[in-house]
Amino acid sequence: MLFNSLQFLLFFPCVVFAYFLIPHRFRWILLLGASYYFYMCWKPEYVLLIMVSTIIDYYAGFQMGKTIEKVKRKKFLILSLVSNLGILFAFKYFNFFNDSARVLFNHFNIFYNVPAFEILLPIGISFYTFQTLSYTIEVYRGNQKPEKHLGIFALYVTFFPQLVAGPIERSTHLLPQFYKEQRFDYQRVKSGLLLMAWGFLKKIVIADRVGVLVNQVYNNAHDFTGAPLIIATILFAFQVYCDFSGYSDIAIGAAEVMGYRLMKNFNFPYMAKSMSDFWRRWHISLSTWLNDYLYTPLLIQTRHLGQWGLLCSLTLTFFLCGLWHGAAWNFVIFGLLHGVAVSLEVVMKKPIKRLEERVPSLIFNTTAMGLTFGFWCFTLIFFRANSLSDAMYILTHLFTNIKFQFMTYDLGLEINEIIVALVAIIFMELIHLGQRRIAVRVWLFQKPLWLQCFFYYSTLFCFLIFGRFKLETPFIYFQF
Repeated sequence: MLFNSLQFLLFFPCVVFAYFLIPHRFRWILLLGASYYFYMCWKPEYVLLIMVSTIIDYYAGFQMGKTIEKVKRKKFLILSLVSNLGILFAFKYFNFFNDSARVLFNHFNIFYNVPAFEILLPIGISFYTFQTLSYTIEVYRGNQKPEKHLGIFALYVTFFPQLVAGPIERSTHLLPQFYKEQRFDYQRVKSGLLLMAWGFLKKIVIADRVGVLVNQVYNNAHDFTGAPLIIATILFAFQVYCDFSGYSDIAIGAAEVMGYRLMKNFNFPYMAKSMSDFWRRWHISLSTWLNDYLYTPLLIQTRHLGQWGLLCSLTLTFFLCGLWHGAAWNFVIFGLLHGVAVSLEVVMKKPIKRLEERVPSLIFNTTAMGLTFGFWCFTLIFFRANSLSDAMYILTHLFTNIKFQFMTYDLGLEINEIIVALVAIIFMELIHLGQRRIAVRVWLFQKPLWLQCFFYYSTLFCFLIFGRFKLETPFIYFQF
């Protein structure tokens, strides 16, 4: 079920109405049933995978809670890791490694004929796998008490607002909230709905509109050179941000309506002044997960190597970050490029600091933000390209025949549609600048009722006029 579908617009109010109508002790049943239904709307049989992961991790956590012996606890942690990562590998990565092995062996004239799996990638598998793994790791570390209520634990794994594309919640943050009785609060509900509306605006007005142009260029990359490739790449940066942060806003807002607080997933990433700063602002739930459960343990294990250990840990973390995004060499290169960039920042930390002290802050900050955004757009070529060969073509033709005449190319959008998209992007960035001081929702609640109503109706009018409703376009991160 897509957030941007009529089905969800009927489903969500019904769930919220029933949620506040029934007693607190029965709400977990309602939310668990709604969450399973939400997921089963895509492919019903794949809900069995979530159930298997849920039962295994519930059992592993329960058994770890029965002993203080580290060796025994580690056995159940390994059970959780092997089973969850094994399922993830089988459905998402087996064909990638199998095809790569076939190419390698064929290069050396070695017979290799392991058949590929003809299976559909379960939607959101990377997200809920990481979420349930964080529970068993925290139980093993002693930061989380084993959850005894199987139903509540299953709800933690499948909570429908963030089930498919995050935020990837920690058990220490979300699990306790299911035990707290939530009462209807008008201001909180209004705040949650406003955040959902902001997410829908980013998705339907901006992401889906510029996505038409991006798809036209990137799906026919060899028909374009120069300016169209540059324009499509820059617009994809805004498409992927509006699409993914829009999903996060809808998820966080939907949970807030019912009284649950999900973690913030984006913090104005296009205002970052370095790639390390960027990853502290972009997909925060994933970057903190990788930091806590992969990078930090690796750094501890390689601390005897000094700076080399740090650089190796960074590179491996970003390599796996790229692989998390997709089972293709495009994504591997995407991750490695970011690993190299962050590693260079570590090596060049002192010279960069000296330069910052000598250059006027406005010039330094503006240049740093421009270079960071430019590098992000460059890496997005590998992220968005349909194949590695397409990515290489785009890179080699990005600045070829740079002269641009709009009427020469079929970009999939009329000029007025492009203008609407640009105006919407500028408006969004102005809102972001304002929100650095105070959240728009908080600011709005402090204003008179007439101004609030004017804002609501103006937003609704723009949404209905400029939104693209013809197709229910899936969110980009559903493929991960």
